[in-house]
Amino acid sequence: MLQKTNGIVLRSVKYGETSIVTTIFTGQYGVQAYMVKGVRSTKSRQNRAGSFQPGIMLDMVVYHHPLKSMQSISQYQVSYIYEALQMDVVRNSILLFSVELLFRLLPENAPVPGLFNFAQQYFIQLDKTPLKGVANFPLYFIIHCSRELGYELKGSYSSQTPYLSMEEGEFISQSPAASIIAVEDVSGLSQLLDVADYEALQQVHLTAMVRMRLIDWYIAFLQLHTQHMGPIRSLTVLRSILH
Repeated sequence: MLQKTNGIVLRSVKYGETSIVTTIFTGQYGVQAYMVKGVRSTKSRQNRAGSFQPGIMLDMVVYHHPLKSMQSISQYQVSYIYEALQMDVVRNSILLFSVELLFRLLPENAPVPGLFNFAQQYFIQLDKTPLKGVANFPLYFIIHCSRELGYELKGSYSSQTPYLSMEEGEFISQSPAASIIAVEDVSGLSQLLDVADYEALQQVHLTAMVRMRLIDWYIAFLQLHTQHMGPIRSLTVLRSILH
């Protein structure tokens, strides 16, 4: 049955001589795999495979069969054309990290409309925000992914609860025996947890070292509490460009 949905491309791999298999986070059906035929044809006047690069947002008409592991696309068009994101190494590195996080973290075939809507606006804001204001974006994205998927931190930071337990996902009064996060880092994280919009996000000032320690902590936290999240390969590049 033909259905309309929008989506964010997470990954595409070559299939045969002219086709691709693409994994897309859709608003209506969650993460789905699609066979797209003929987009790599050398006879085509346009490189249609470019519409399936990671992070591209699409409006689609798809054939959706709930019992099939591979779906197909009838029609598609790019719904938002990036102005700066794909040409700028910093923004593009943040994009690839964020897309890989979604790919590793999201369950298949399970709609997450709140996270999908957030991700769409996040990528648009990443494209539009001045370069000096994007350093906190990866950490902000991890926080929201965690919240939408049921891994929100419990409690709040205070002088009575200045520590963070990875096992419990909770602010606590006593330092955990295996803590890998410093008290000053927890203080910085508490500022981000209270951020309500992208303008406020740019007002949170963290050093590059604190920011990366917090990203490392959150990734380890999610790996501990989920069954399917593996290593984030793009983290190495992200670490090298976020100063």
